[in-house]
Amino acid sequence: MTASITHLWRLFKWGRTLARHGALRGIERDPNTPAAVRRLARVARVGARVPKVPQYAEAFQAIGPAAIKLGQTLATRPDLVGEDAAHDLLRLQDSLPPVPFDAIRARIEGSFGRPLSALFAEFEEESIGAASIAQVHRAITTDGRRVAVKVLRPGVEADFARAIDTYEWAAAQLEGIGGEAMRLRPRLVIETFKRWTARELDLRREGASASELAEGMEAEPDFVVPAIDWQRTTGKVLTLEWVDGIKLSNRTGLIEAGYDVSVLASKLVRAFLRQAISDGFFHADMHQGNLFALPGDRIAAIDFGIMGRIDRRARVWLAEILYGLITGDYKRVAEIHFEAGYVPPHHNVAEFATALRAVGEPMRGLPVKDMSVGAMLDGLFAITRDFDMQTQPHLLLLQKTMVMVEGVATRLDPDINMWDVSGPFIREWIRTELGPEAWAADRIVTDLKTFARLPELIRNIEARYPAPGGAPPAPPLREIEVVRVGGGWRYGAVAILSAALAVAMTLWVA
Repeated sequence: MTASITHLWRLFKWGRTLARHGALRGIERDPNTPAAVRRLARVARVGARVPKVPQYAEAFQAIGPAAIKLGQTLATRPDLVGEDAAHDLLRLQDSLPPVPFDAIRARIEGSFGRPLSALFAEFEEESIGAASIAQVHRAITTDGRRVAVKVLRPGVEADFARAIDTYEWAAAQLEGIGGEAMRLRPRLVIETFKRWTARELDLRREGASASELAEGMEAEPDFVVPAIDWQRTTGKVLTLEWVDGIKLSNRTGLIEAGYDVSVLASKLVRAFLRQAISDGFFHADMHQGNLFALPGDRIAAIDFGIMGRIDRRARVWLAEILYGLITGDYKRVAEIHFEAGYVPPHHNVAEFATALRAVGEPMRGLPVKDMSVGAMLDGLFAITRDFDMQTQPHLLLLQKTMVMVEGVATRLDPDINMWDVSGPFIREWIRTELGPEAWAADRIVTDLKTFARLPELIRNIEARYPAPGGAPPAPPLREIEVVRVGGGWRYGAVAILSAALAVAMTLWVA
């Protein structure tokens, strides 16, 4: 178990780095920051030259790989770090200098127990991308297929384990202060981060996520997920189909190549809605660097380390919330929040509906092209503190991804509006899932399941109430009756009481 002094030393070093980049300024000024935390932030910046504009992304980048990943997690928590910090953390570029090829070769050969030449006919020594957890190389398999090979950086598992250990300790101390810190649930933030990291540190799980997403996206054939080469994949090495396309960040290149950027933007939004609303399993890192355009105005995604999952009940609530905000039915949106348990019952539904109206009406008054789903969700989560809403990590991750997708789509087509694209999809999904046809289908399924249980129910009744003339089966002896048969009621009771008294005396003496 790591000593507290070790955790404190690590936090002090990280705090100094954050202070030099001005990243602790918001903590010091926030009136909700616990006094003890505010004092520590002031101590950390003693003697540091603090820039006028905080550089959150650069600060996390300077601390190291685990901090980069933590920063990406905190980018989904504007309620915890503030709107400015969350927005700036979205700039985090998960990139580091590449590991020397000899170390990568050793990692691959050690993982498979075979020489590199037995797996790949060609393997480019220079990486095409190096991130905090892994780096990617281009290769050709022994059977002639072009693939991308993702390899974990040597030693990354131990580095992340040490960092997460300290993050957990710090979160527990912070939550123990109580008040606002407890409402924001920092331990849950770190637990979410730990789960994401565990998935990314086991490349087989990333491959499984890609495979599951590919199955779910069969209904959207224009959204491509590269196939996984499972014979060349382990926990430390992931081999997948090579994607030869143009990044969606290169709008000029897309237009010159003849792509319809408006169609690409619409397909991206629809693909995300299919994942999040219909399937409840979505790619949660859909930034421009992970998305490529393929011939036929198709879109391919890569990097499946961060995935989001929400259950059907949460998806129904989310769809109703979005649709209620679109249509202005704020009372229904408020009721959904109370039904879901997002808002504690001691608050007033009508008051919450008024707060929602303050978020929704300014958007509804704008021209269609100026409306933003991301901005509306930002406003929705901004009122959480006033109504004691505990954070919902799965919805915050969804919000972050939706804002990211909207950003990519609007860069492709500045005139696109998420309402125009998402409205019909959400309306159809609600009708399908909650309309009269869905109610009738659910009732039929429930009744059929009940009917299928009837034979078993009848057999149970016959066993409990046999037909006249038949001798009922002897019931099994209960434990107390076994005692009675062995020595009579009196002796059995004395034995039980004596045993209980002996146990109680033993505990009392101890």
